[in-house]
Amino acid sequence: MIYLQLFWEFFRIGLFAVGGGMATLPFLEQLSVRTGWYGPALITDMIAISESTPGPIGINMATYVGCSVAGMAGGVAATLGEICPAILIVTLVSRSLEKFRDSHWLDDAFHTLRPAVTGLIAAAGLGVMEKCMLDLAAYQSSGAFLSLFDWKKLVFFLLAFLGMKKFKWHPVAYIAIAAVVGMIFKF
Repeated sequence: MIYLQLFWEFFRIGLFAVGGGMATLPFLEQLSVRTGWYGPALITDMIAISESTPGPIGINMATYVGCSVAGMAGGVAATLGEICPAILIVTLVSRSLEKFRDSHWLDDAFHTLRPAVTGLIAAAGLGVMEKCMLDLAAYQSSGAFLSLFDWKKLVFFLLAFLGMKKFKWHPVAYIAIAAVVGMIFKF
């Protein structure tokens, strides 16, 4: 039964998370609350693992959650659930796209989807930022604005961001540096 539930939950996420892996984050947060399979804080760990491994982040996250919940078979069920909607939609669209290639309705739909997807990705990014760099518990207990920020992580974020803009190294280099810094400084 758990395999069917994993398949179904990730099928729904794959169906509605238009725009790639980061667009799945709001759905993963809701799944966490609804099922209790993992805590909301684990989402940032899933992002780190998914970004550090080859393949799309949404599929990696589905595999990670499935394996965590129900072992290897759970990982397979969740992964298949995540990819099935894309396979079905691409198959249907490719068969009918030729027919509607010059349709202004299709152009309008795609133009409207772009900002919606951008909004989903931005919301997911801001949610991850909140979890990683803000200390809401310290802020609520002290009420001091400066206690809202986890300053070490905020400074590291800024250094990584500026380093990426200036040096343009491969993303794996930044992931490796972040892992080493985290081990040394116990972020």
